[in-house]
Amino acid sequence: MTVGEKVSGPADRPEVLDGPFTTRQLLRIDEALRTADQSTGLIFTVYVGDLEEPVREHAQRLHAQLADASRAVLVALSPNQRLLEVVTGAEARKRIPDRDAKLAALSMVAAFGGGDLAGGIVAGLDQLASRAGKAAPARR
Repeated sequence: MTVGEKVSGPADRPEVLDGPFTTRQLLRIDEALRTADQSTGLIFTVYVGDLEEPVREHAQRLHAQLADASRAVLVALSPNQRLLEVVTGAEARKRIPDRDAKLAALSMVAAFGGGDLAGGIVAGLDQLASRAGKAAPARR
């Protein structure tokens, strides 16, 4: 994975190059993304790369570029800068309030502090998906 690339679901796999993750870690993150998407009906994305100042605005710009941004949840992480932002779209925010997103971010930061970047991402995605709950059944 190169700096600035995102880890995303199976339909949108980035080319894997040098980066902070092993193949096994990338597969764990990919599975966590797939599980979060399928179980909630929301769209989860992870961006790992440098974030420009102001960081929150940069993360919001990245989020706005996602397909169906209102249902999207972006975890934007810059390990080199030691920065993390979680951005939720309008629909996603109804199911993942800011308070819960902050709790997931704190959980991720704790894992990152212990040196487990991939594990922190996986745990954070699981926590965000758990808070969002199950996807609403399709209407007929």
